[in-house]
Amino acid sequence: MGVFDKMAEHGHEQVVFCFDRQTGMRAIIAIHDTALGPARGGTRYKAYASEEEALEDALRLSRGMTYKFAFTDMARGGGKAVLLKENGTADKRVLLRSFGRFVELLAGRFGTGPDLGTSAQEMVDIAYETDFVWAIDQRFGGTGDSTPLTAQGVFTGIGAALDEVYGSADVAGRRVAVQGLGGVGGRLAELLVAAGAVVIGADLDPGRAKELALRLDIAVEDPDALYEVPCDVFSPNAVGGVINEHTIPRLRCRIVAGGANNQLGDDADGRRLLERGILYAPDYVINSAAPYAVIGAGELGYSPERLAVSVQGVAEALQLIFRRARAEGLPTAEVADRIAEERVAAAAHLRAMAPGTGAMRRA
Repeated sequence: MGVFDKMAEHGHEQVVFCFDRQTGMRAIIAIHDTALGPARGGTRYKAYASEEEALEDALRLSRGMTYKFAFTDMARGGGKAVLLKENGTADKRVLLRSFGRFVELLAGRFGTGPDLGTSAQEMVDIAYETDFVWAIDQRFGGTGDSTPLTAQGVFTGIGAALDEVYGSADVAGRRVAVQGLGGVGGRLAELLVAAGAVVIGADLDPGRAKELALRLDIAVEDPDALYEVPCDVFSPNAVGGVINEHTIPRLRCRIVAGGANNQLGDDADGRRLLERGILYAPDYVINSAAPYAVIGAGELGYSPERLAVSVQGVAEALQLIFRRARAEGLPTAEVADRIAEERVAAAAHLRAMAPGTGAMRRA
């Protein structure tokens, strides 16, 4: 399938391929939909098996960002960038600065922040070349790490899912299997333990898992064996695609709710979870506090109080999805997609009809 066919399949407006001859920097910026506003999304730094795999990741992630923003009150659309990790001695800081120049060329149509493989500190390097970057290290005047607010949103979302399944949002005494104990997963584990939950963690980094286990007094399981741990909630907070046709039959939980992006391997997995009686909290909804931390605080200047209110919005959005899914007998992932698409379509219509757009605005 060609690039334009892939764009049509996912509904994308624009894909920008970036290459710098001097540094060897290779990146892909995918802009999915700007009906809600200019595209925003993180920059992922990762080694891909092929350029096709990198493109597919950028397309899927940017589409998820559109849907994520559809469940917020921020006038922003979906975008994502993948910066291809280079073998050898390539200086990451040089690659980031080179990438920042391409972001600047888009003149605000796309703006970015941290993602897998990048951090608030590294956003400083991009910021040398463009103003369209957020979640910059606080030591350089930015808003800093977005993971605390994201983890709080996921924690609140878990409560909403527990309420749907058990009739109470209280996590005390509930068993939660946390996959990935890094930024979001580690902070989520802290919140769960503080609230009285029984946490079983797993991470591909044994040292990190051991450190958190000692600090929080939680059990640690082998990453692969975690799928079969009896629990109330299985919480993916690492890489995507982990909830799939191979792992779903192994799950021994009632709820899947975590902060990772693109948790489902494909669209059919939402139906597979429903058939097993497992409630799924759609990833781009439960982790939607992240844009508030990045875009709300950095670009829109939201106050700490305003950001705190956004966390409660995660629970309200999930409750809407759960009610509609229950009433229609549909997978929650499918219902969330429909709601997001309805909101994007409504925004596109309003934009087309609103005065002061297009040529009138440019004049």
